[in-house]
Amino acid sequence: MTLVLILGGLLLLLFIGLPVAFVLMSMGITMLIAKGLPLVMVAQNMVSAVDDFVLLSVPMFLLMSNILLRCGVGKDLFEAVQSWVGHWPGGLGVATLLSCGIFSAISGSSVATAATIATVAVPEMTSRGYERSFTLGLLAAGGTLGILIPPSIPLIIYGVITEESIGQLFLAGIGPGLLLILFFGTFVVAYSIVTGNYQKLAPASWAQRRSATIRAFPSVLIAAIIIIGIYAGAFTPTEAAAVGFFLALFVTAVILRTLTLEKLIDATAAALRTTVVLFLVIVGAKIFGKAITLYQIPSMVSSLVDTHVSEQWLFLLIVTGILLVIGLFLESMSMLLIMMPVLLPTVLALGIDPIWFGIYFVILIEVALITPPVGLNLFVIQAVAKTELGAVVRGVLPYIFIMLFSVWVIYMLPQIVLFIPLVLY
Repeated sequence: MTLVLILGGLLLLLFIGLPVAFVLMSMGITMLIAKGLPLVMVAQNMVSAVDDFVLLSVPMFLLMSNILLRCGVGKDLFEAVQSWVGHWPGGLGVATLLSCGIFSAISGSSVATAATIATVAVPEMTSRGYERSFTLGLLAAGGTLGILIPPSIPLIIYGVITEESIGQLFLAGIGPGLLLILFFGTFVVAYSIVTGNYQKLAPASWAQRRSATIRAFPSVLIAAIIIIGIYAGAFTPTEAAAVGFFLALFVTAVILRTLTLEKLIDATAAALRTTVVLFLVIVGAKIFGKAITLYQIPSMVSSLVDTHVSEQWLFLLIVTGILLVIGLFLESMSMLLIMMPVLLPTVLALGIDPIWFGIYFVILIEVALITPPVGLNLFVIQAVAKTELGAVVRGVLPYIFIMLFSVWVIYMLPQIVLFIPLVLY
């Protein structure tokens, strides 16, 4: 009965439009008061929620990605990749997808990835005969790679919640990230060949390829330095974020010469706004998590699962269904912060590898980024393309099924997730 009341209260507050952070805070505080506990616990949990060295990486990665977003790095990446694959059937779509993957490895942010590449790819693809909804769907789905391919902000938060190695989580995200690029790319090429809705481009000259690649190389080097530095033990994820920020400053100000004081101020303000929103959600989730722990909700859920579910596949199927439903109403970070404290004890009890589960979970919350009515990537692409939301939604439908198929593939072949961490960590 207690669990039903808590879920009912959460849903009621969400449906009346209260921001997620304040829904979690108000529910947590109400539950603590009802149990007669001192409210000083609220202040203590607010401080402890953000008192973590690893979390310092979040605003730094956000600042880095916003600087790159405003300084034309997406255009350089797209032109470089296009010079190599643009003449393929569906080549511009493949170039868009690969550009999303590369920028994801720089920024760690889905929204930044979608916004950056869309500003270049939407006009280029539509002018070359690609169907508009197909183009918009590809960009919305391609942007989701930003929270899977390292450095991934949700994987950092997952590591903080579960106390798992963030380095291992980053390594685990590489295989599934490449798998999704392969699946998306295969669909793009097949769709383009079947429909014929594209203009074939002439192959770029070697001089054009060399020039475009050289211009994009410093930005790609940022991603390489961040990832290799973390895996080699040269610096922590937090230090990597700081290194990435200063490299972004150097590349955009000294090499590309596209950084201005106005762009830096805009990037800082945007990163600050996102950081405040994210940290408020983290604080709210910490208070709510403390409350549900005191009410023994995780142990109740674990006992319920132990009684009725004894197989890993059935538990994962149930979790998949739950995440798909709540993903219609919550954005990805809220899903992570609300669900993981409840699910983690059962995950461990069933013997599911927490590193594997983190990647599985992130792929499913990626789906939430492209499902209406609150999929953030849908609104980002709608704003960039200045189009109706329905066109974006129609375009992402095939990618939702592809992502769900990829979840089944990594369940059947967990080595896709675990092989690289086992070998390199």
